[in-house]
Amino acid sequence: MKRVMIALTGAALAAAAHGAWEYEGQWGSSGSGNGQFRDPYGIAVAASGNVYVTDYDNSRVQYFTPTGSFLGTWGSYGTGNGQFFYITGVAVAANGTVYAVDEGNGRIQYFTATGSYLGQWGSEGSGSGQFDYPDGVAVASNGNVYVGDWGNDRVQYFTATGSFLGTWGSYGSGNGEFDEPMGVACAANDNVYVVDCSNSRLQYFTATGSYLGQWGSYGSGNGQFDLPWGVDVAPNGDVYVAEWGNDRVQYFTATGSFLGTWGSYGTGNGEFSGPLYVAVSPAGDRVYVADTDNDRVQYFRWAEPAVTPTSLGKVKALFR
Repeated sequence: MKRVMIALTGAALAAAAHGAWEYEGQWGSSGSGNGQFRDPYGIAVAASGNVYVTDYDNSRVQYFTPTGSFLGTWGSYGTGNGQFFYITGVAVAANGTVYAVDEGNGRIQYFTATGSYLGQWGSEGSGSGQFDYPDGVAVASNGNVYVGDWGNDRVQYFTATGSFLGTWGSYGSGNGEFDEPMGVACAANDNVYVVDCSNSRLQYFTATGSYLGQWGSYGSGNGQFDLPWGVDVAPNGDVYVAEWGNDRVQYFTATGSFLGTWGSYGTGNGEFSGPLYVAVSPAGDRVYVADTDNDRVQYFRWAEPAVTPTSLGKVKALFR
């Protein structure tokens, strides 16, 4: 047996040091039965670990155990309480309240963790508390609710029961301007991350909308985007973005430094066809992706590196 020293530098050292997200499992198929989907869209993970998925063309919410066992569903097509017309984003508050974006009806509805109707707000329009194709929704640590109002090129935020608190944004490509804001996510420090879809970037703000920074441009390279859609923030502050156009997930530090990516077009394990939304588990150990055009949810687990670099940036390896 011969002992050798291998020096790792650059990308190889980073990969060895940081590990990677690996495919763990999936659930779902095309249809309208329990656990089936017709375009799964929004996805969110509750503090319990249960996973909530909006089923766009079935006009309903379904929820599951962390590994995909079906638990329940609610909703149907319509305009009444608990009915939906093109349901998009979903978010779960710390107390278990579930917020669902009823895009076609221009409103937000909210429910108990098992789907009992609690209330709603919003109507179609451009005034305060009105929406034009709302898409993403997120809940801050204080219970305030943020909505990506993409038809109006703005973000609006509300109390937990829908009282209007404020708004920011307008059409454009400057700082704090949007061209179709889609996914919205709140970090533990209540900074708000917004996917600026047609500007191929991510912008982030304070809880009241003061501009903090941005990253991204159009393309398929690391840190570039083609139709970015959903976003979520892990407990450690890392930011995950699902890209419909590039069929992948990318993740970054809280200020936009590229950390890694996975996924490509296809139907196999770890491949995607039009992923829209992404959600990180409360423990930060799993990432769930709504693999929309494949009518399924896939989930991934963090894999530690096979070898650990020493403080000198080298690893010891044994070869026969």
